[in-house]
Amino acid sequence: MNSIESVTLEVADLTAATAFYTAFGLATHIALRPASEAPTTGFRGFSLSLTTSQPADVRALITAALDAGATPLKPAAKSFWGYGGVVQAPDGTIWKIATSSKKDTAPAARKFNEMVLLLGATDVLESKQFYITHGLSVTKSFGRKYVEFATGSSPVKLALYGRRALAKDVGVPADGTGSHRVVLGSIPDETTGPFTDPDGFTWEPAPSLTPTN
Repeated sequence: MNSIESVTLEVADLTAATAFYTAFGLATHIALRPASEAPTTGFRGFSLSLTTSQPADVRALITAALDAGATPLKPAAKSFWGYGGVVQAPDGTIWKIATSSKKDTAPAARKFNEMVLLLGATDVLESKQFYITHGLSVTKSFGRKYVEFATGSSPVKLALYGRRALAKDVGVPADGTGSHRVVLGSIPDETTGPFTDPDGFTWEPAPSLTPTN
């Protein structure tokens, strides 16, 4: 494989999750399926981020998420890096919406430029090497702190972040056990089938990302 092709969230209530992600504007960007019976507690070890062009777009997306039933974890605010906030979907998935811009230059729009999946790694260097051996190319790397992989034609950018640092960034305790409630999709080749990374994140053949009805 050379990129991540899809993100499938495992949810307890498929109907409610479909309604939420449709209202949030992400029905065609992620896949949903019923959660397994495997238990899960606390932080699930990952977050999804939407990057936008300006603060007004951040506010528009956060408002859409909250109106659809999300819970605020961090209110939208300026930071050293730009502007952003964090919400948690009713299914438990954590979403960060942010921009590097600190000024609005156009009317607010409920749109984003990029989706990023951040995996919280116990050992960033170990996970980095694991993904390299599975065909991914590194585009950014900051020691044991952060790694970003080449996107290719993928609709989702994949990155690694230290688990505790990621939990702090999204405003939740780092403790958590059990199922991640997320499955990553790739286009398999003759050498790559389903597999699990060092932190237990599961990869399977990518599903077709069509709206869930």
